[in-house]
Amino acid sequence: MEAGHKFFELPSEEKRKYLKENSPTPTVQLKTSFSLAEKVLEWKDFLMHWYFPDDESVNLWPAVSKDQVLEYINWAKPVIRKLLEVLLKGLNVKEFNESKESQLMGALIVDLMHYPLCPNPELAAGVGRHADISTITILLQDDVGGLYVQGTRADQWIHVTPVKGALVINIGDILQIVSNDRYKSIEHRVIVNKSRNRVSVPIFLNPKDDAVVGPFPELLESGEKPIYKNVVFSDYFNFFFSKGPEGKKTLEFAKV
Repeated sequence: MEAGHKFFELPSEEKRKYLKENSPTPTVQLKTSFSLAEKVLEWKDFLMHWYFPDDESVNLWPAVSKDQVLEYINWAKPVIRKLLEVLLKGLNVKEFNESKESQLMGALIVDLMHYPLCPNPELAAGVGRHADISTITILLQDDVGGLYVQGTRADQWIHVTPVKGALVINIGDILQIVSNDRYKSIEHRVIVNKSRNRVSVPIFLNPKDDAVVGPFPELLESGEKPIYKNVVFSDYFNFFFSKGPEGKKTLEFAKV
């Protein structure tokens, strides 16, 4: 959290060094709003850290975030693996082999998300309604709040009240696909605040770019029909970001 605040408090010329066209490495990039299908401006900036084991480009990450992000990743990795083992057990998938590791946890992305004060929050969105395209997302919130998940009705939004020291675990689209709908990704959104800055830190657990993702064979052995086809994760990723947040419509890309 401190690293997030420190980075976004830097002078503009310092932050601009990490825009895509300026960044010393593609594994760290400063980004801003998406153009939303709902035609509402997203009011946020975020610093993305792509983590790959033994990648020396981490030495080029900003000094105000490098050590903190790496420490958080090293703490999170065994937690992530334990979560996946429990989730797979719920699917009666007993073997967590190299193929499944590639499908589920090929890359980690840590974002430092910054939602500045917004003079007209009713005209903007922090993040539009969407489901994460990750396997799972682990979110650390500050105490400002603003995260909402969809309830049982399309017009029902439930505030995820921040709890100090707690993490929010989101199931993403990839887990919904490999579980053949046994686990469901959660649609959510973020609203902005006119009196306080908000910082949050999600860890997105993604497959490898070239991983082929589809329902686990163990779930189809009994004759269960697949709801999803096999898709290359990079194709799924690019489709999502070509359109911006549109609820859970991206899943249609992977359906049989």
